[in-house]
Amino acid sequence: MNRHAMGIALTVIGLAACISTASAVDNKGYSPVTQTPDTITAYISGMNEQGGKLLLLADPIAWYEGEAADAVFVKEEPEAGLDYAPDGYYIVNDDETAEALEVDPKAAVIMQIYDRGGSLVNAGAEWNQAISLGKFESIYHSDGLIDVSQYPYHLTLKNGKVVRIVQQFIP
Repeated sequence: MNRHAMGIALTVIGLAACISTASAVDNKGYSPVTQTPDTITAYISGMNEQGGKLLLLADPIAWYEGEAADAVFVKEEPEAGLDYAPDGYYIVNDDETAEALEVDPKAAVIMQIYDRGGSLVNAGAEWNQAISLGKFESIYHSDGLIDVSQYPYHLTLKNGKVVRIVQQFIP
């Protein structure tokens, strides 16, 4: 194996170990996001400016944790032979249709994990870290160590606009 390929392989292994360690150690500070009638949980499959407005392409999902996740997992995955959701959560996404949602320019953004500076050392989870909407756009569109588009988000809507974006950490 050449030196470049070895470096890439070691970087990937190191990142996986860092993220696994972060999720194993830092879960003490985790608490589920409170769901309200104004909250939807979705994958954000795109984000762009259109006509002076920021739009999110959101693919709504059903997010379950704890005992609710166990019950849905057993129902949806009977062939698994388990009576619990292995990671403590379960996602149902029967329809992957994305809808465009306008984001309020003053929307609050709360993150759990993202590339905070291009280093594996800074890639751990920090619970409920508030960042600006502009920084979220930058992180979403970057090619950093962590692809934040792979995480679900809890979106709070008011008057048809997204006013709060909370990243859901997944172990």
